[in-house]
Amino acid sequence: MSVVLQSNSGWVLDSQSLIDRGYARCITWTGHHKSHVKCNFKRQCFHILKSHYDMSGRVDGGHTVMTQKTEKAAKKRKRKHGELNQGEIDAKAFHEKIRSVILEGTKSLVDSAQSLGYLSGETETSKDPLPSQDCRLAALCEMAKELPLVAEEEQEWTQSLLTEEGGASHVDLFSQVTENSEAWAAVVPLMGEEYIIPHNTAFLLSDFTRIQPLVQCECNEKKKEYSSLPSSQLKRLPVPLLGSPGCLVVTWVTNRPSHLRFVRDELYPHWGVEVVAEWFWVKVTTSGEFVFPLDSPHKKPYEVLVLGRYRPANDHTSPLQTANVPVEDKRLIVSVPSALHSQKPSLSEVLKLYVGAEAKCLELFARSLQPGWTSWGNEVLKFQHISYFDLEPADTSKAEATEDAADNPAET
Repeated sequence: MSVVLQSNSGWVLDSQSLIDRGYARCITWTGHHKSHVKCNFKRQCFHILKSHYDMSGRVDGGHTVMTQKTEKAAKKRKRKHGELNQGEIDAKAFHEKIRSVILEGTKSLVDSAQSLGYLSGETETSKDPLPSQDCRLAALCEMAKELPLVAEEEQEWTQSLLTEEGGASHVDLFSQVTENSEAWAAVVPLMGEEYIIPHNTAFLLSDFTRIQPLVQCECNEKKKEYSSLPSSQLKRLPVPLLGSPGCLVVTWVTNRPSHLRFVRDELYPHWGVEVVAEWFWVKVTTSGEFVFPLDSPHKKPYEVLVLGRYRPANDHTSPLQTANVPVEDKRLIVSVPSALHSQKPSLSEVLKLYVGAEAKCLELFARSLQPGWTSWGNEVLKFQHISYFDLEPADTSKAEATEDAADNPAET
């Protein structure tokens, strides 16, 4: 199950199951011949068996216990850097403010998960290496800027990924929103590579300067941001054109207090977004330990999410039905993180509680796709590359029965 459990402290998620649910039915083609395949994200990406304590000490009761090696390293850093600067002082104060929430909430959630047999540790170590793919998508987006723009009155803003016959169509990935509206995932050739596109999903491969097709689609009720753009460019994102009044905006923020202040005090007010909560993604091993010491002065085992509601001034349109659903503060999302850089867990199941099951969803600066969501970014297909998945022939009889049931629901 993708959501292992929910409590007053938050949620425990199975990140791999959240990904794999988009590929329960997957099709590939050889010429015009269609084949069913079993498709799963590579398991070794979530084999985080040990905490990264070798250079920072071990953890005992949530506190870092300094070894001789790390104590010497700490003294060396102190001699080299002297007193803490203001940023480090602010970071320490922020950590102390939320420390008990992280420690106690994580213990409660992990204990509950372990009582269900989850986060109980794995003795089997995967010998398979992590997938490594040279992602050239951002470079291709740069090259696409040299292509002439089509006049808006002549431009079609959406296109189908697949032809009526079922094969992959010839698509323009850089200036149109590409949709897979089928009820099954598809392995398709794009730009000389193979990608796996989940069912009922849409995406635009572009950078900040070519975001217009998203605005024209006007299809979004909730958004999740993640980027490293300069603050001035983040403010220029057309959030008022992308979201409906009352929609939920969720932004991943690094642990630097200056970044958190910028999002809360500058970015959200500039967009017309009212801050309603802060959540924390807590990263643990398959045994339920923090992946880094909780009190490490360097990397922390958690990241911050700032949640807000888009409430434009002087807007008299009817807000979404979920616009006034309360969002609880200081909730935790506990999961085993991916070993792949910048692969965040899907929040779709968690956010349904606050936006409704049928909400139209948009992720900005995405590096992967999700069923039911529209995704945008200059690396939006990064983790859809076939090298990140294990494929094997599916049980054809079961696949065909499932397909027939989907096509003829009255007969099931």
